[in-house]
Amino acid sequence: MRKLLFSVLLLVLLVPISMAQDTVTLTYLVDDAEINLTMNQALVDEFMAQNPDVNIIVETRPGGAEGDNIVKTRLATDDMTDIFFYNAGSLLQALNPAQTLVDISDQPFIDNIVESFIPTVSQGDAIYGVPTGTAMGGGILYNKAVYEDLGLEIPTSWDEFVANNEVIAEAGIAPVMATFGDTWTSQLFVLADYYNVEQGAPGFAEQYTNNEAKYADTPAALAGFEYMQQAYELGWFQQDYATEGFEPGLALLANGEVAHYPMLTFALGTMETNFPDQVNDIGFFALPGPDAEANGVTIWMPQGTYIPQTTEGPQLEAALEFLAFIASVEGTEVITSAVAPQGPYLIEGATLPDTVLPAVQDLAAYIDAGNSFPALEFLSPIKGPNLEQLMVSVGTGQMTAQEAAENYDFDVERQAQQLGLPGW
Repeated sequence: MRKLLFSVLLLVLLVPISMAQDTVTLTYLVDDAEINLTMNQALVDEFMAQNPDVNIIVETRPGGAEGDNIVKTRLATDDMTDIFFYNAGSLLQALNPAQTLVDISDQPFIDNIVESFIPTVSQGDAIYGVPTGTAMGGGILYNKAVYEDLGLEIPTSWDEFVANNEVIAEAGIAPVMATFGDTWTSQLFVLADYYNVEQGAPGFAEQYTNNEAKYADTPAALAGFEYMQQAYELGWFQQDYATEGFEPGLALLANGEVAHYPMLTFALGTMETNFPDQVNDIGFFALPGPDAEANGVTIWMPQGTYIPQTTEGPQLEAALEFLAFIASVEGTEVITSAVAPQGPYLIEGATLPDTVLPAVQDLAAYIDAGNSFPALEFLSPIKGPNLEQLMVSVGTGQMTAQEAAENYDFDVERQAQQLGLPGW
């Protein structure tokens, strides 16, 4: 009897030890923006529910430049968490991923990822991250009621856009909204035009990065500056456009006092909050270029989830399983249940709910049709800091498109030299 009691006691003592030994604990660093934290916590909770042998502890960091420095420092000192959530594109390249991150290009879940995302998390043939969240589109938000009242069709070329604006102006409505009171909003004629740049000058991003191509002498790239000059010269903007701010401007679009707003689709979240009764009257189309047969949208990529090279053994195996979960249709459904989608997912087979905003559906249609291309900042590490001031100068008649493009090329040159890029 005493022997039996001893055996039972030994079993009771050993079981928790065995379970503890079988549980893999991961740490996951994410930024502290509410929407990102909510999304990632939902992914973690569902993954742990399905994998009780994995425990993931979420850590947070600040966003912006402070957060960038934390990520760089932790990678440089081998103190990074087992997995982390961070930008794709030029900011990821600044992490020197070939030296710091695990190459996941041989993982089967890579096939689940929409092709246009891959270059933004790659270096050479290596791939380092999976898309976590939704993409955004850069283009034209428009008031659908204005279009319906005036019998207008969605333009697929710049000439068609100009023609629509003539009809809108004749109806007494400002064709295009500018909100130069918030200067960052001035950049979309250039930044959202990159799909068209790539159609007119294929490979511009690589040539631009290698100092082999310039905005000022590449007609396809110069066009974005010229669109702003044309908008000013034709008087498309609303009254007080030079001082109008971003959020007050959204009211003008919601009420149909302006017809178009060059903007990113992230603005839809603000519109949904401030104008819930009108947000369904807002649609989206790609910034039209010179060729209606080559119409497509420039997209801003979601952030990615990455594994540092310091993650090894059972932690690495569990981390790869977590990335596979994120890069699945089921993972996107978990995100949708936690936060409202502001754009399409870049996971093959993922769908948006029927309740998603019409403008988001408009954006998703371009991507589903294969007519999308990443913004230049996801393909090149250089982006001049003074673009917004230059675009305001063009939009207020203080500078020509050609002068602004030449100034931007100089702006970029200084930045490329600071980054130590070869060829500059």
